[in-house]
Amino acid sequence: MNEILQRKKDHIFLACGENSRSVIDPGFGSYRFEHNALPEMDFADADASVNFLGRRLNLPLIISSITGGVIGEKVGRNLAGIANDFGLGMAVGSQRIAFENDSLEESFQIRRYAPNILLFANFGAVQLNYGYSVDQCKRAVEMIEADALILHLNPLQEVFQTEGNTNFSNLLKKIEKICSSMEYPLLIKEVGYGISASVAKKLQNAGVYGIEVAGAGTISWSNLESQRSSDIVVRNASKNFSDWGNSTVRCLESIAAIPRKMKVVASGGVRTGVDVAKAMALGADLCGNASDFLQKIMISRSECENFVESLKLEIKTAMFCIGCRNIEELKKAKLLKIKEVPA
Repeated sequence: MNEILQRKKDHIFLACGENSRSVIDPGFGSYRFEHNALPEMDFADADASVNFLGRRLNLPLIISSITGGVIGEKVGRNLAGIANDFGLGMAVGSQRIAFENDSLEESFQIRRYAPNILLFANFGAVQLNYGYSVDQCKRAVEMIEADALILHLNPLQEVFQTEGNTNFSNLLKKIEKICSSMEYPLLIKEVGYGISASVAKKLQNAGVYGIEVAGAGTISWSNLESQRSSDIVVRNASKNFSDWGNSTVRCLESIAAIPRKMKVVASGGVRTGVDVAKAMALGADLCGNASDFLQKIMISRSECENFVESLKLEIKTAMFCIGCRNIEELKKAKLLKIKEVPA
């Protein structure tokens, strides 16, 4: 248990460092909106709210999964409070640590600080090959009174993680079984290397409610795990995957080209309100950000609040200067492709 706790602490602090950044451009600079000099609307009428799983969000944004169990009561409470005050969604970090140590369950129970938010439970999909079943899936949701469950996929990280679980065999069938056996909606997310259209199709056919693409563009887990490892072979090998992954915009483009009914959350380098607007126009239903929220909240709550206020102003300004009164109109807005999207 001490090893798991130390790993989680390492992940938090290394994720805030520049050495853990992906070298891949998420791709949002490849597009621009066509500016509308005559929007024929009042800026005050730009409504950035959305509905997702019966919850109303003031912005199409969630605080994506951040390692849980050790970030401390104050940090978790502050992030949950910000989500509640600004009308955002939030996903907790992997609850596996709470399954293995009941005393850590309370660190994930943020509903008391955020009674109105869209809230996602979370643990690694690979754990379905290490003894977890629909029972743990239900328990994860009920532990924190969540609205849905996220199972995350992280094959590259698990290879380079000293304590990694690398048996990803037959997971699709198990995901399909979870979808048919659990009454709660299930979403699947990557952790920073992207979900391609081919994988998205398989997940949709399995019955998942939605996916979080989490493309390359923010954290490189190979870079992060390289800093943690004392094995020179692992350190050398992991550095050669610093440019691995599918860029976030490439993921969105490819998924938009397939018939779909599942929801799509865009994350991975979605760092500004303009990025959010572009992601919505590329087919996303929500956007997510983890690293910036973590960095800001580690400085102060007011720093994080200012960050959200900036995002809000940027999203609404983009909508106003396109001439979109709501998110449905934004999703139909014209984007101009100005250069090739990074792979």
